[in-house]
Amino acid sequence: MSSKSLQETYAPKSICYGCGPANAKGLRIRSFESGSEIICEWSPETHYEAFSGMLNGGIIGTLLDCHCNWTAAINLKKKFNLPDLPCTVTAEYTIKLLRPTPSNTKVYLRAKVIEYVKEDRAIVMGELIVKDKITATCQGLFVAVKPGHPAYHRWG
Repeated sequence: MSSKSLQETYAPKSICYGCGPANAKGLRIRSFESGSEIICEWSPETHYEAFSGMLNGGIIGTLLDCHCNWTAAINLKKKFNLPDLPCTVTAEYTIKLLRPTPSNTKVYLRAKVIEYVKEDRAIVMGELIVKDKITATCQGLFVAVKPGHPAYHRWG
């Protein structure tokens, strides 16, 4: 995937550990629109392992959290015809680790909004997939913050 990701398009200066393009030590996921889903391909490195050959659960949680957050943001913008991308934050999320996730191959993320709660919040379902097997899932509530919230300008 060589075109600009959602993160590079809307938040090139973001320092978020999971998705910030400007964080040289972060995971730097790159999310893209694909029909009704948001997708991502990411390559693990050995320093993200819990033990030899397996990805750390905290890293899995971060990947899904950030990817689902971007899914909420872009879909809220489109659904409600917002002039700008809303700055969304995670209000709650649950990760289910279904099986060990190998760290020696690319992982794929896909997510979609399953419910719009209000104009400023969405429930998103995400999956982490390795070799056509879902290894982890996420369901979360993501909320667009207003001016005055500490995260409000984090993408700009």
